[in-house]
Amino acid sequence: MDVQTIYQKTIIFATLKHLEINQTIKDSNFPYVIHLSNVAMEILIASYNTEEFDLNFATQVALLHDTLEDTNTTFEELKLEFGIEVAEGVSALTKNDNLPKEEKMLDSINRISKQEKEIWAVKLADRITNLQKPPKSWDNLKRTEYREEAKIILEKLKGGNEYLENRLRSKIDEYEQYLD
Repeated sequence: MDVQTIYQKTIIFATLKHLEINQTIKDSNFPYVIHLSNVAMEILIASYNTEEFDLNFATQVALLHDTLEDTNTTFEELKLEFGIEVAEGVSALTKNDNLPKEEKMLDSINRISKQEKEIWAVKLADRITNLQKPPKSWDNLKRTEYREEAKIILEKLKGGNEYLENRLRSKIDEYEQYLD
C-alpha cells in the first residue's frame, strides 16, 4: 500500500477518535488533527533525510500516537485495524497513568527505546511540534519544565534520528523566548 493511502486511512481513523471526545489543541478551538498532521509532516520530511526508514509504519504511528492516551481507543482495536507493530509502537508512546506523574515520561522513553527507530522518530517529532508557542494557561514554571523534558527526550533518544535530533535541538533553543 502506498503512503498516501495509508495516510488517508489512518488520519480518518485518528480524526474520528479525537472528535468523539471533542479534543482540540490546548487553549484553542483548533481541531486536534492539526497536531497529528504536523507530527506526520515532520516524519515525512525526516524520511527524506534518513536512510532505511519505514515511512509507511512511521506515518501510521505518528497519526495514531495519542489515540491510546487521549481517546477511548483500545490496544486491541489498533491491533485489529493497523497490526500489532503499530499498536505496540503507539502503546510505547503512551504514558502509563498508573505511575506517579514524575515517572511517566521516563517510563515511556524507556519503552520507546526498546522499539524500532521509527518510534523514536515519532517521539522526537511530537516534541518538535509541541515546542511552538506554549498555551496561554502555562505559567513560566510549566514552560521551563516542558523545555527541560525536551532536553531529556533529546538525550535519551540520541542516535534514533539525526535529522529530527537536530530539529529538536533547534526548537529547544528557540523555545527560550517563551521563558521569563
